[in-house]
Amino acid sequence: MQPIRPCIFLLASICAIPALAQEKVLNLYSARHYQTDEALYANFTRQTGIKINRIEGKEDELLERIRNEGANSPADIFITVDAARLAQADALGLFAPVKSKTLEERIPGNLRSTDWFAFSTRARVIIYNKAAVKAADVQNYEDLADPKLKNKVCVRSGAHPYNLSLGSALIHHLGEQKTEEWAKGLVANFARAPKGGDTDQIKAVAAGECGVSISNTYYIARLLRSEKPEDKKAMEKIGVVWPNQKSFGTHINISGGGMLKTAPHKDAAVTFLEYLANDEAQAYFANGNNEWPAVKTANARNPALESLGPFKPDSLNVGTLSKNTALAQKVFDRAGWR
Repeated sequence: MQPIRPCIFLLASICAIPALAQEKVLNLYSARHYQTDEALYANFTRQTGIKINRIEGKEDELLERIRNEGANSPADIFITVDAARLAQADALGLFAPVKSKTLEERIPGNLRSTDWFAFSTRARVIIYNKAAVKAADVQNYEDLADPKLKNKVCVRSGAHPYNLSLGSALIHHLGEQKTEEWAKGLVANFARAPKGGDTDQIKAVAAGECGVSISNTYYIARLLRSEKPEDKKAMEKIGVVWPNQKSFGTHINISGGGMLKTAPHKDAAVTFLEYLANDEAQAYFANGNNEWPAVKTANARNPALESLGPFKPDSLNVGTLSKNTALAQKVFDRAGWR
């Protein structure tokens, strides 16, 4: 019998390397839950050969999971909506800086930080009941605190990230003191205590429960695209104002994501982020939630959004926006907007 040569043992040890280490995979933790994202991810795998393992959940649940997993977390990418939520992940030290010429060239400077990137945008607008409020009286966010709107304002909780991001922007533009005065005036004009989401505010305005509110544009577009008779009837009663067109512009927020520090597949993670910035992916990403692409050259056709007309957006950097979130919460708490 021939002796077993050492090289055979070497070959066996190489073959025993776990298949997972050789597999092209990306582990994605996502707080987005849109049907069109399925095509987005499938297309990425077709183009790159990288398989996506996806875990979906609520933002806080996913962040807590990543923290608990620690250095052993399998997550490569975290994606969510709203700059305040991305800032929360950033504050926990979860993101790793990404250096990519592609991302720097395609994602506008105001829509990215050093650690995360926006891939779609939405606007926070004023909605009003055409029969109860004049558009001329609600041209700016500041107008919502005007005593003439006493008992006419309804809004969701001041603790919600959408409103905290708006508050953060106002702190930047108006200062902390004036933002607090604005919030107190807003609270004084409440038609009812804050409750529900943006869709609930739109329906309350349409029903005459209140005269004016604020909403993200994708909720409006969703109702405009609805085939339900009750939704069509409600939207006929609603007017939409792009706020602050003569000053700093309408507040913009984002959907976005970044690579995690503990990502086991960093090359795949960067490839995925760069993929989200190409024109085709941008259309999928934006249309999934009735938003606008972050990349200017991308073409996402959305008649509902286009029907709202052009507007001047606030150019405030989303990284700067996220820094004032905690202060916005304190300001709203002091004002009684909870």
